[in-house]
Amino acid sequence: MLPPFIIEQIRQREEEKDRSRREEIRPRLELPIERYPAPRRLPDSEEDDPNRGVIILDLG
Repeated sequence: MLPPFIIEQIRQREEEKDRSRREEIRPRLELPIERYPAPRRLPDSEEDDPNRGVIILDLG
């Protein structure tokens, strides 16, 4: 006869196998969601104006 803790381990492993088989059979829905969404852009009013100019000062 096997010790009780070994019998318990065997029982737990069998239950885990049964549980994984049931989960494989169960239908599931996969949503097309991006895992890492693109960074948010600031609204146009908060972005730098692309038409801004450059000023060069000659102090010499």
